[in-house]
Amino acid sequence: MKFGKEFKAQMVPEWQEAYMDYDYLKTVLKDITHFKERRKNPAPSSGGAVNRRMTMYRAFSGLTRRYSNRHHQNKEEQVILVNSQRQDGVEGHETMFLRSFDEGGEYEMVFFRRLDEEFNKVNHFYKPKVEEMVNEAHSLDKQMEALIALRIIVDKPDFLNGWTPPPPADAASRPPPPPASAPLGTPTPANIRKSGQLHLEVINEVEMSSDISDDPNANSAGPNVSNRKAPPEKLNGLASGPAPLDLLKHVKINITPETPRSTIQSLLMDHNIRDLQLNKNELRKTEERLKNAFIEFHRKLRVLKSYCSLNLLAFSKIMKKYDKLSGRHASRSYLDMVDKSYLGSSEEVNRLLERVEATFIKHFANSNRVKGMNALRPKPKRQKHRITFFVGLFAGCSVALILTIGILIRVRQLPNEVGSTQYMAVIFPLYSLFLYIVLHMLMYAANIYFWKRYRVNYPFIFGFKQGTELGYIEVLLLSSGLSVLALASVISNLDMEMDPKTKSFETLTELVPLGLTTLVLLILLCPFNIIYRSSRFFLLQCAFHCICAPFYKVILPDFFLADQLTSQVHAIRGLLGYVCYYGWGDFKRRVNGCSSSSVYTSFFFIVAVIPYWSRFLQCLRRLYEEKDPMQGYNAIKYFSTIVALVLRTSLSVQKREHWRILAVVSSVVATLLGTYWDLVIDWGLLQPNSENPWLRDKLLIPQKNVYFIAMVLNVILRLAWLQTVLGFEIQGIHFTALTAIVACLEIIRRGIWNFFRLENEHLNNVGKYRAFKSVPLPFQYEEDDHED
Repeated sequence: MKFGKEFKAQMVPEWQEAYMDYDYLKTVLKDITHFKERRKNPAPSSGGAVNRRMTMYRAFSGLTRRYSNRHHQNKEEQVILVNSQRQDGVEGHETMFLRSFDEGGEYEMVFFRRLDEEFNKVNHFYKPKVEEMVNEAHSLDKQMEALIALRIIVDKPDFLNGWTPPPPADAASRPPPPPASAPLGTPTPANIRKSGQLHLEVINEVEMSSDISDDPNANSAGPNVSNRKAPPEKLNGLASGPAPLDLLKHVKINITPETPRSTIQSLLMDHNIRDLQLNKNELRKTEERLKNAFIEFHRKLRVLKSYCSLNLLAFSKIMKKYDKLSGRHASRSYLDMVDKSYLGSSEEVNRLLERVEATFIKHFANSNRVKGMNALRPKPKRQKHRITFFVGLFAGCSVALILTIGILIRVRQLPNEVGSTQYMAVIFPLYSLFLYIVLHMLMYAANIYFWKRYRVNYPFIFGFKQGTELGYIEVLLLSSGLSVLALASVISNLDMEMDPKTKSFETLTELVPLGLTTLVLLILLCPFNIIYRSSRFFLLQCAFHCICAPFYKVILPDFFLADQLTSQVHAIRGLLGYVCYYGWGDFKRRVNGCSSSSVYTSFFFIVAVIPYWSRFLQCLRRLYEEKDPMQGYNAIKYFSTIVALVLRTSLSVQKREHWRILAVVSSVVATLLGTYWDLVIDWGLLQPNSENPWLRDKLLIPQKNVYFIAMVLNVILRLAWLQTVLGFEIQGIHFTALTAIVACLEIIRRGIWNFFRLENEHLNNVGKYRAFKSVPLPFQYEEDDHED
């Protein structure tokens, strides 16, 4: 693989604009090569014009300079001269090209000017990021001080009973011994020595903060648990630092309203903080939160180190390419400047990495380096060839089963059978549930494929744990495997003739749909580490958060899943059909009691509204927390959809004209609001003043027609509700099958929506250089509270 492609592949997607523009610099070098080729083979018709244009460009570009005699003696050997300069308090570098009057020198001057711009851009981006890491390391230092103090007080409370600070080192006399009748808890000289030694151990535990306070390079220090002893001034007396108990008197716990309990606590309290509780449960929670903070901080440092290394390598590659094409020797001078710059000489990131790893291994991995490094640096997921093999196998089997079903229907003339109507009304809805699920999974696999192709960082956006996210191959494996099971079940349960003697169908075959559904649910809830357990549990967690809205903090995976469920209303109603058919009806005779049950009718409304109601509550939660009025408008949009859905369902239950009018009006309003929100807010399109007319300023897909086609499809597919309101039928297609087709069209619309929704989210992250998730810290110091 060429370096240019490898360079792009290893970029942090959200920082693409901050990397060196290697492709553009290669283009400038190609211009130099083309100029030399034209000089070797001049074209008479255009040579004069080129010379005049280049002469005018050199005269008016402002790039040429005259230099003093002090450079004259080195002109034969030296090609460039790199100077450091400072403008508006920002350090930069400027390269003077000393051969500007050579033939083609104008092109080389353009190259070095753009090279300086790229280097200054990278350097100015890197330095503030390192300073952010240093400040975050200082915050983690203070967090570790509080955690270590909390550990000692919770795990060894007896050591602190009766503890008093020893006298200063220069005390004139020692404290008198206690009387003989003193109680057991009275501090004695031995106890004082014991307590003093204990506190020295505490200070050794928090020596990373001691080093920061005394090291002249404190700004570059991070969490440290090195083998060095703490500075003497920190160990000479206990008065130099607070005791563990005294330290925790100034610490509170941050409440992050992410669970129902924390949400209620934050509502009852004026601030999202509470007093620290000295118990093991509090210790366990704070350890887990601080552990996650260290893991994310370590990831930030690794990404920043990779950013530095990649750009240094890119500058080295481009300068060597310049030397090769121009025949000069300028790379050494320029790369010496790069090595001496902040980008090339700063070691803060490496030092922070070492200290973070040492701290994490000691305090969160019980000094087990292998365990600690596995947590800090999870192994990348390996692609397995057998997965691709099984995808092909299951896909081929699915196609074969579909053809088999078609042939059986054709040969047996099943549509003409007496029981075909009963089959389509009762059995077909049971299997259509798997049709909706498989189609949605196929659309999700297509989304992942195109997200990866256009470098949308979907694992970061969704918050997947590194190495556990599913690729499109894995999703295709699951969808094709499920389709094989479903299609095989359909074939086994394709009988439409009732036994004339018993007036019933075979029990075993009639239980096939229930068995298949039970199997899928068991796999989904399986606690063993098989069939992508982490992804299954992540899905279940997000689904639980959706059901319990608004008591859980709303994050993107939660409301994204809720949006997916709004397109699966027919699938959710299909689950209700299973309960009705196998619970209330007579499955042996293919008779359900759904139509005659008022309870079923009520739940028929409720289960359809649940996904939209969940999104409505999530919007209200975000409106309360973020104070963003757009979330209020979004809540209104979902409420209008709920009204339209209820009215359409009422129309399907009772065919009355007034229900039809209300359903049409409400559906039109909901469609207009939903379409506008999809195109303008979720996709960020229809911008009249954009660089790309009626699109965004930045697009990932170079073919702009794709966006206009997607907008038109979104509008058309949103009108699928017309089938419910107007009740039109197509000859040769059963009404139940037509309903399933309409449901599939909504799933396809949602799949198209998914890609552009995440594309817009990714571009927003890129615009803000947001490549890391924020991890809340557990402890809040009083001085921090005053600063806030």
